[in-house]
Amino acid sequence: MKGMEEKTNVMRALDKGKVCYQAHTYGDTGAVSGLEVARVLKENPDTVFKTLVTVGKSSAHYVFMVPVSKELDLKKAAKSVGEKRVDMVASRELLPLTGYIHGGCSPIGMKKQLRTVIDSSAEQHDRIFFSAGKIGYQIETTLKELNKALQFELHDVSE
Repeated sequence: MKGMEEKTNVMRALDKGKVCYQAHTYGDTGAVSGLEVARVLKENPDTVFKTLVTVGKSSAHYVFMVPVSKELDLKKAAKSVGEKRVDMVASRELLPLTGYIHGGCSPIGMKKQLRTVIDSSAEQHDRIFFSAGKIGYQIETTLKELNKALQFELHDVSE
């Protein structure tokens, strides 16, 4: 955990679940977008995942994780969770719903655990990266390890 000044709630949750992971920080690099984060970490953008929160026609909320190099396909996403339609949650709704702000949203440690779908492309990689719950911090782990702390499904949901 080189250069790590503090542990985030996500890291504490992973520790509690005995998940093997590596934490990374990209601090004051100015990286904002997922592609910039991948560049700063010197990682393949297909292995760095963004966490997106949606709401279905039924009013249920869902979490989707897709590579920063791709976009969430809303039709595929809706089909994967049995909804007629899903839409992105507005940024202002993110904090009260999840406890996270835009740019620092993690699938781990949300106020209420939401049904989570990871793009099936994750299976093609030995490890993936995702937000550690705070801007400037990323977690690196395998799907097998992640499954110790997070129930998720794998579906093709990106375009």
